[in-house]
Amino acid sequence: MLDSDLLSMKEFAKYTGFSQTNLRYYDEIGLLKPVKRGENNYRYYSAQQIVTINMINVLRSLGTPLNEIAELESNRTPELILDQLKRQERKLTAELRRIYEAQSVIHIYSDMIEAGLHINEDKVIEYEAEDMPIVLGPKTDFEDNKPFYEAFLEFCERMKQLGLNLSYPVGGYYDSMDYFLEHPSQPSRFFLGDPKGGFHKMAGRYLRAYTRGYYGVLNDVPTRIADYAKEHSLDIVGPVYVIYLHDELSVKDPDQYLSRASVLIKK
Repeated sequence: MLDSDLLSMKEFAKYTGFSQTNLRYYDEIGLLKPVKRGENNYRYYSAQQIVTINMINVLRSLGTPLNEIAELESNRTPELILDQLKRQERKLTAELRRIYEAQSVIHIYSDMIEAGLHINEDKVIEYEAEDMPIVLGPKTDFEDNKPFYEAFLEFCERMKQLGLNLSYPVGGYYDSMDYFLEHPSQPSRFFLGDPKGGFHKMAGRYLRAYTRGYYGVLNDVPTRIADYAKEHSLDIVGPVYVIYLHDELSVKDPDQYLSRASVLIKK
């Protein structure tokens, strides 16, 4: 290789975006040594080393320790490089999955909070809903006057055992309107608003009503929905879903938590 084909450290730093301090450090630890040192001890690099340092940068950005990169660099073979790239690809895929799920949680909560800012709390509303996948929990046990929070904690423990993300909002599911009227503070089941869930809240026309209060406190919502359906000759055909649009995430006073109950109907 001719000296005219070499790059000074200053030129190499300019082309790669790495500081000369970093290049000196990489030389000292054996991570990236210059191909030649001049009589003045100046470092000189080849153009091909731009590819090498760019790959080092990629591995560093993925969290690969410098000593591991240095060992790989000094003993590199196609097999070792392939193994390293595959391992880092798996890590990156897992991180992307985590970021995507966090984005999904943020999107759902943002929609819920915004929806709660634009409602009339005193009205029962008819609306069209799209199909919505959820995770439906096991049958709840409220025997012996078990408190609401105990049944809720049992649901959370079950979801953790299944490896599900409890960052998604949790709601109450009531098997029927009759059950909702009789036991408004005791959901038949809890559900997790995970869009990857295997159970589906059916698309169709729903009634929706709102109230404020702590978890399990639904005030006159059941009777308001039932009275509206009777007055407008509507048949209630589906289970009831209760979700909190505003809870401890956005409201300080528990008595001001905003819940929404919805149930499938037909004319």
